[in-house]
Amino acid sequence: MPTTAQAHPVYTAAKKDPKLANNWKDKAAEELTDAEVMAMPDSEYMNDKQMAFFRLKLVQLKQDIHNSAGETTEHLREDTVVVPDPADRATIEEEHALELRTRDRERKLLKKIEQSIARIDSGDYGYCDETGEPIGVGRLIARPTATLSLEAQQRRELKQKMFGD
Repeated sequence: MPTTAQAHPVYTAAKKDPKLANNWKDKAAEELTDAEVMAMPDSEYMNDKQMAFFRLKLVQLKQDIHNSAGETTEHLREDTVVVPDPADRATIEEEHALELRTRDRERKLLKKIEQSIARIDSGDYGYCDETGEPIGVGRLIARPTATLSLEAQQRRELKQKMFGD
């Protein structure tokens, strides 16, 4: 019987737009777009503007989480009416449980955001905890709280898969 090889996902670096390569020089960090930060030359990795850009991104993410937490509190307070039908009551309780699980995940993300902001302050942001290599602008835009390079993260996930936590 012929065996088939498992297909592994192929990760390609995001294309840099050469038209945007120098746009960052004339703009403040608040005005930069993801594409303009991606187009910055590798020699400018984690310069002051990139650090300020990612700080703003993290602070905005933190603010969004705080806002949604306030909405959850209001939503849970509004839904405290007694519903006589057990099926309706079960549905409401399940929705509340789901919402609370989501907020718990966001609470854990808040801790990572705080750690990332502290890494920016100390100058360690953007570099892998395990290897010390650059994490990459594309990965940081997609996941601003990343502390491992893609290769280090893949190694860690493979170890977890093989040996468990």
